[in-house]
Amino acid sequence: MNPIPPGVRAPSHEAMEQAASWFSLLQSGNATNADRARWQTWLASGAESQAAWAFVERVSLRFQPLQAVPAPRLAADALQAANQRLARRRTLLFGFAAMAGSGSLLGWAVWRQAGWVDPLLAHFADHHTGIGERRDLVLADGTQVWLASASAFDQDYRADLRRLRLRSGEILIQTAVDRERPFVVDTAHGRLRALGTRFNVRLDEAGGTQLAVYEGAVEITLAHGGQSTVVAAGKQVRFTADRWEETTAADPAREAWSRGILLAQDMSLAQVVAELGRYRRGHIAVAPEVAGLTVLGSYPLDDLNGTLAMLQQALPIQVRQPLPWWTTIEARTR
Repeated sequence: MNPIPPGVRAPSHEAMEQAASWFSLLQSGNATNADRARWQTWLASGAESQAAWAFVERVSLRFQPLQAVPAPRLAADALQAANQRLARRRTLLFGFAAMAGSGSLLGWAVWRQAGWVDPLLAHFADHHTGIGERRDLVLADGTQVWLASASAFDQDYRADLRRLRLRSGEILIQTAVDRERPFVVDTAHGRLRALGTRFNVRLDEAGGTQLAVYEGAVEITLAHGGQSTVVAAGKQVRFTADRWEETTAADPAREAWSRGILLAQDMSLAQVVAELGRYRRGHIAVAPEVAGLTVLGSYPLDDLNGTLAMLQQALPIQVRQPLPWWTTIEARTR
């Protein structure tokens, strides 16, 4: 989960690194009264410093107890906000249960339109993975499904239909033959019907579904309007509930992750780090001056420290870790 609330502009890389450095110093036990005074001055210097500090605190609260945080008031505020969010989620869940029990179609439509259903139900999905975890499983009909990090789906097999509902993350599917029951995958943006297929489905942070087809074909039907198109093997496309984008060649990386490989083919360092961030708890920061560097090669997803070391050898970058849960990638200085 991104510690920056949706719609809020992220602080600059410089401000984030300053916040991480201050946090590291204050946590070390070596900070003097003069250091604390300078930190207070920095914190009061503007909204960006305060936003960066709040970001660091939100990340730190996932890894450390409240008493370990150097700014108790700010930490308490963050913890209180987290508890309030949890309480709201519980209230929403109870409301959802009540609507389901009462058969309120209007309530269900409101939930779907607001985009609350899938993120919430991912926590209660039939199959799910945590951050940094990958799983593969075989369903009752012989269909094989691989789940990427932080992914979840529900399974609904009926006499006339085999249906998966992707709640979060990414799945790779190799369908089994069943001539009596179609195989479909539903997302918030539409339905994908497999036509003898190996394909990958991913929910992206921009609010769309990405489909890559490696064998057979997949028919997409949009959630709004019901328009349909067929995507053939070797092709991929991104779509929302209203439209699909231009079809392009299928990216082998969308299949390689199932084997524990991050496959970089002319990717930017920023793109590579974004992928790594899906498999690692904490924050990975990339300095703007190196974010556009081109990365080529194969990197292990199950050994992220090893991958960062490989990137450091291949590119003019240096990797620092001022905190156990904060990694910084910057230009090499020597």
